[in-house]
Amino acid sequence: MVSINYAFKEISCKIVYYGPGLSGKTTNLQYVHKKVPQPTKGELISLATDADRTLYFDFLPINIGSVAGFTTKFQLYTVPGQVYYNATRKLVLRGADGLVFVADSQESKMEENQESLKNLLDNLQEYGYNLNEVPMVIQYNKRDLPGALPLDVLEKALNPNGLLSFEAVAVKGDGVFDTLKCIIKIVLENARAKSETGSKSAEPPPPQPANPVPLPIRQEMPERAEYEERPAAVSPPRPKMETVGVTRQDWSGPSAGEQFRPVPGLSKPAPAAEPPADHRPVVMPGVRQTSGAEAEQRARKSIERPKPLSSVERLEAARPEFNLKNRPVLRPNELARGRKEEAKKKNFFSRLFGIFKK
Repeated sequence: MVSINYAFKEISCKIVYYGPGLSGKTTNLQYVHKKVPQPTKGELISLATDADRTLYFDFLPINIGSVAGFTTKFQLYTVPGQVYYNATRKLVLRGADGLVFVADSQESKMEENQESLKNLLDNLQEYGYNLNEVPMVIQYNKRDLPGALPLDVLEKALNPNGLLSFEAVAVKGDGVFDTLKCIIKIVLENARAKSETGSKSAEPPPPQPANPVPLPIRQEMPERAEYEERPAAVSPPRPKMETVGVTRQDWSGPSAGEQFRPVPGLSKPAPAAEPPADHRPVVMPGVRQTSGAEAEQRARKSIERPKPLSSVERLEAARPEFNLKNRPVLRPNELARGRKEEAKKKNFFSRLFGIFKK
């Protein structure tokens, strides 16, 4: 299919020259490459043997100018004519936009022409192409040789569908550009027809008339006299409310303190039962006997945690204190400050005594 790049405004088409071996496919491309001006052609890449037999394919890109504002480029390929290169034939044939079947006009090559044409149809069928839709022309090459068959015989054997055909002598260039111009014209017309068909199919269908929305039915209000005469709705009488629950006679029962007694084991421990009158405590030598109250108090003291100190108390506890000859406790900064003051006083009195001595 023709490749169209709308960003760069380029149209790329692929044309494949098909036919039996040594029928003149590579000769067509060589003559085109020789005659096309240098700015509009690329490098001819030919993979051929010493016997001028193409091993894989020949490739020639040409630029035919601008068409409807798009730069049109054609890529010309040939396939190897040998039967054992059928896999390469199929690979080169993939994505072809146009075909040129180059037949050898000699009578000895008629069977090879028919086999190559049948192979072309089989490969197209494998790719899902329809020969009636793929642009194709036939070129009868080597018309200058003495063993060339008449044109009507070639048409009857190789062109039963009546495709466009050209007589050519590729070595001299006769019919080479006529064949190329014809296939290019058919490819562009086919691409234009497909684009128009695709654009028509891509257009949205005309909007269908929407079903009219039915207008709401206007309800006529009754006259004033009608709804004034209607009796007012009477609400049913309310049932009598009876007191349910606690009555005043219930307050004569036990007090709230008696009703809500502390549950043993949940709020307060139950008081210990008094020992019987005939109970004798067990006395063990070397073990101090304590009462239950004393043991409970001791257990509470062990459980109680000391009161946390404040930040000031923590700082005071951390600072070291000094006792110097029964002096009041002074901290290091206070001690230094006192020493400085005593030194100042000594200096002052020494100066003062020096003045009086003088």
